[in-house]
This record gives sequence, C-alpha cells and structure tokens, in this order.
Amino acid sequence: MTTRRELIDAVIPLITENYVFPDVAEKVAEVLRRNDYEHLTDVAAFAAAVTEDLQSVNGDKHLRLLYEIPAPPAVTKQHGFDKVEILDGNIGYLENTRLRQAGTHGDFAAAAMTLLADTDALIIDLRRCRGGDPAMVSLLCAYLFDESKHVNDIYFRPDDVTVQFWTPPYVPGRRFGGEKPVWVLTSAMTFSGGEELAYNLQQTGRGTVIGETTRGGAHPTDWHEVAEHLYATVPHARSINPESGTNWEAVGVAPDIEAPAADALDIALDLARKAVTTPSP
Repeated sequence: MTTRRELIDAVIPLITENYVFPDVAEKVAEVLRRNDYEHLTDVAAFAAAVTEDLQSVNGDKHLRLLYEIPAPPAVTKQHGFDKVEILDGNIGYLENTRLRQAGTHGDFAAAAMTLLADTDALIIDLRRCRGGDPAMVSLLCAYLFDESKHVNDIYFRPDDVTVQFWTPPYVPGRRFGGEKPVWVLTSAMTFSGGEELAYNLQQTGRGTVIGETTRGGAHPTDWHEVAEHLYATVPHARSINPESGTNWEAVGVAPDIEAPAADALDIALDLARKAVTTPSP
C-alpha cells in the first residue's frame, strides 16, 4: 500500500519541474516536505489538506491535489453555450458556462455569434463560467472586432516559450463587429478562461464588465495522475495581457460597474436599452 509520504514524494517533482514560478515551486515543495499527512487515512481529507498546503504559499487556486471518482461527462447539446437569445429591444444575450476546445467546438461559437450578429447591443454572461480553452476565448473575441486583434500571451515554463494569441482574421459566420456596445457579466465564481474573456474585453476597451470581482486564476494547468483517482493539477504557464502587461491571478477581474451577481443582468439590460434608444452623436 502506498503511504502518504510516498504520494507526496511523487507530487513534489511534478511541482518543482513544471510549476510556472520555479522559486514558488521550491517553497511549496518545502511545505510538503515539512508536513506530516500519515494520520489522514481518508483519501479525500488527505487531498484537501495537501491542497490547502499547496495554496498556502501564493494562493494559486489552480494548484491542487484532487480526489475524483470518474463519472460520465456532463455533456449538453449546447457544449457550454447554454443560452443564446435575442431579447426585447434587439439586444443579444449569450450565456457561456464552459469554453470548450475551439478545434472541436468552434462551430458552436460560430452559430451563436452569427445568430447575434445583427443585434444592436450584446450581453455576454460569464457568471457561471468556470474556464476553458484560450483558443476559444480568442475565437469569441474575433466576432467582437473588425480586424485581427492581439488579446493575450501565454508563457509556458516547461518549454520556456511565449505564445501570442490573436483573434483570427477570418471567422466562420458573421461578426457582431467592433462598434456596437458589449457588456460582460461576472461573479465571484467566474474562473480561469471565463476570467480571460472578461479581462481581454475589458483591457481592450471592447466590453464593460458588470458584477463581482472574479475568482482569480490565470495559470493554465496540466493534470498529473499520482494514484488511482488522485490527481495533481499543476499550473505550467501564465497569461500576460498585451495591454496591461500582467493578468488577473490572485486578484481577479475587477468589474467596471460593481454589483451583486444576481443584479448584473438587470443593470446590463437597462444600460443596453438606453444605449440602443439613444441616437448616436
């Protein structure tokens, strides 16, 4: 039977060799070496205690030890595009709860954005979005600009390379365009890729964020199986926004208009209806 110390000894090199900040990785490893977990006979309690220690150095919410029993994936026909509607006043509404891989689910983005292309204002609801693929973020952003736009960079520690993310110059379907108003709704649960979409649109000045400060996770992550049903999730990269030169790690995306998440949609609808009924100067 594998001991708790043997499991910890398997986790430590995954962190020291891959975690995006090498200096932090060494500090985290020292915490794990110092602490005793042998008394935690329940594996879920063990995983929770290790996660607390992993995050004790710099609060990285992507750095975890997870105990998960595999279950059938929760697949919906919408694949994260939970609601796509044209509301009264010709206001587009898109709710996304998961930004699936652009290579396999980009057609859902194209269908949603084409439906909303001729609306006069757009609300993107990310209050329940828990993350996803940076390429899907770039694809969605492409429908909101009139030309290719540099929206994010990601530095990958294992390869010591920085990859630029630009919106594609061509998109399938039709664009909403770069001039009509966009509001983005957030909550304290908005995380990871959902935060990137909100942050990208905020930093480029393309969207106004309404709601709560988001959860604060800007580090793409790999999953490593260390035992049956036990996984170390280790951030191996970090986002670098080309506008701000930084990201939302640990601090979250601060809204332009702060409001309880439950009220964000009503506020956005009020602003959108005023915008579409006010003649342009």
